[in-house]
Amino acid sequence: MIRQTLPNAIVFACVTLAWPSIAAEEEIVTGLTNTGIGMFIIAVAGALMITLLFRASATHVARIVMEKIGKNRIRKILKARSAEVMEDFILPGAYGGLTHVDHAILTSGGILCIQTKHYNGVVFGGPDEPQWTNVDGIQRRKFLNPMIQNEGRTRALRNVVPKVPVESLVVFTGAVQFTSPRESNVIHLRDLESYISKFVFGPCKIDDWHAVWMTVKAAALTDEDSRKDFDAQLSFS
Repeated sequence: MIRQTLPNAIVFACVTLAWPSIAAEEEIVTGLTNTGIGMFIIAVAGALMITLLFRASATHVARIVMEKIGKNRIRKILKARSAEVMEDFILPGAYGGLTHVDHAILTSGGILCIQTKHYNGVVFGGPDEPQWTNVDGIQRRKFLNPMIQNEGRTRALRNVVPKVPVESLVVFTGAVQFTSPRESNVIHLRDLESYISKFVFGPCKIDDWHAVWMTVKAAALTDEDSRKDFDAQLSFS
């Protein structure tokens, strides 16, 4: 009886001693080691980083395309309303230095000085706040209050033709929403044509609008040196 049970005992002891190494081998094959978990986390983090970078790049490209489309649409609307349109020009600033005008259009009621903003998403900001904020997905950016900014450009135009009504208009392109009530001169691109159609300053005693527009054109600084000076001014500020 003892002879029969002895081999079984020896076998049981051998299996018991070998079990940790067997378990370890199975863990290596079927599970994740510390090194494996670390590599997995790094791979996931890398994939997320690439996704975020790609999304940011795609958003930047989309914004550039949207800006070009917005400018073309504004240009088309303005030229359909008046033959006297200027865009992307520099004037002596109302308070010194230089200022840049996005668009100006001569109408029967006077001159509209138009600033364009190309954003999607949500815009936060009130008329008296120095900066507004745009949130578009994961992108968050601050920009100067366009009402205050364009008022300086409008005054620069008024200095050129002091007897002519000149008013400020801010146009937002893109699918943008505002969190607070807008002033009447802050509009979406879709409202630009109707805004120009209703644009009336009241009685105006200007007889020669052609001379007025020629004065504006003559005041515009279109030479390369003025453009460089303006760019330097932006860099300094």
